[in-house]
Amino acid sequence: MPELKYHRILLKLGGEALAGKGGFGIEPEAARRVANVIKSVSALKVQIAILIGGGNVWRGKDGEALGMDRVPADHIGMLATVMNALALQDALNHVEVPSRVQTAIEMRAVAEPYIRGRAVRHLEKGRVVIFGAGTGNPYFTTDTAGALRANEINAEVFIKATKVDAIYAEDPRTNPDAQKFEKLGYMDALNLRVGVMDVTAISLCMENHLPIVVVDLWQPGSVERVVRGENIGTLVC
Repeated sequence: MPELKYHRILLKLGGEALAGKGGFGIEPEAARRVANVIKSVSALKVQIAILIGGGNVWRGKDGEALGMDRVPADHIGMLATVMNALALQDALNHVEVPSRVQTAIEMRAVAEPYIRGRAVRHLEKGRVVIFGAGTGNPYFTTDTAGALRANEINAEVFIKATKVDAIYAEDPRTNPDAQKFEKLGYMDALNLRVGVMDVTAISLCMENHLPIVVVDLWQPGSVERVVRGENIGTLVC
């Protein structure tokens, strides 16, 4: 086996990774593509925890913009992340990767409640742990939930796998010449107010010295290269 830099990771995925055309809903084939990415990393004997968003189903801020109270709107968003977590677990079952779903809001009929010690034990046994329902509280993004869970389980790195391959000074989709950063300090990332992650998540990682790596989920081998310590994406440390 190749030498690894990181042996326990928190992989943050957007709900759009499971979406069909148009970025909405859950497409089983998309979920299986994600599962195959995870399988390739798991084969390196890396302990993998995943926190997945719910933007392909519902965003609390969108509900608020339509006149809903923010608290129930966020609760709906948390339930959307559980739907995604269960879909991803099903996809992992299809590629024979053992996994468990744990939720911050108890719903024992479909998933385990989040218990830190149990989550760590699953990781030690080689099971992928998927965290659903964010932090269980409104007003917190799934990025912040990911940073929280990463610190709680003593992950060695927070990997934000998204649709872009790094952090840029501007949106590379609107400015192809935008400056790309290979490495940033936490304060630099906060001052830039990078759109890839919210400031609360970055601050939580900074306070606990947890490195963040931003990579393109769909770039072949991107997550594997991170755990091996290769220079890919943007490192925030």
